[in-house]
Amino acid sequence: MAVQVLIQTEDVKKIYGMGEVHVIALDGVSISIQKGEFVAVMGPSGSGKSTLMNILGCLDQPTEGRYILDGVDVSEMDRAQLAGIRNRMIGFVFQSYNLLPRTSALKNVMAPLLYNREQKRNTNMQQEIAAEVLKAVGLGDRMAHQPQELSGGQQQRVAIARALVNDPVLVLADEPTGNMDSQSGEEVMQLLHKLNQDGRTIVMVTHDHEIAAHTQRTIHLVDGRVEKVIHNGSGSNSSAFEKVSHESH
Repeated sequence: MAVQVLIQTEDVKKIYGMGEVHVIALDGVSISIQKGEFVAVMGPSGSGKSTLMNILGCLDQPTEGRYILDGVDVSEMDRAQLAGIRNRMIGFVFQSYNLLPRTSALKNVMAPLLYNREQKRNTNMQQEIAAEVLKAVGLGDRMAHQPQELSGGQQQRVAIARALVNDPVLVLADEPTGNMDSQSGEEVMQLLHKLNQDGRTIVMVTHDHEIAAHTQRTIHLVDGRVEKVIHNGSGSNSSAFEKVSHESH
């Protein structure tokens, strides 16, 4: 079966500021992620992790270089086009859950469906879809509960269900276990594993080496560049790592 590339960045640079006062957040990042991969992104503070995730999530655009998502060059799309790509193709999971307070789990998961203009569904259909996804993440008996009535692990499951409700091609998870105890974190990672085994492509930022080891590959960033790519052996047979050579700029 032919390998299908979902994410391709080509010499992506992101520069903040102008003239003499500027910061190079990404300095020529070229990565390729296949459909169905589970990949971690790691690096010290200021390495460019968040900037890269913002570009992969179509929340920001590169200053230079190209970003191709599922065969579509999104590098120079305007804000409205990027918003459409985000809603249709990308699911986001955040460290802080970002759930609507005083709102049931069901209605939190329904929220992205309200903004999906390409597939207009009535309220009953939206509720059915949201309920099915909540059942899939093990929260079929918590649909009426509000965030403050749920544990951290359960809140993150609601957030994952919300990320999945529009059936995205890519799930971006930013420190998804950062706010929870080790047992809850392990449960969330098991859920992400299951989603990946079902064919979901997941890219996850983490500072935790043990969490990163759950993935098939870890991309290490340093000073806005890819320093190395480690093959973790989770879901793949290799356990080596790639040295990345940097051309002089």
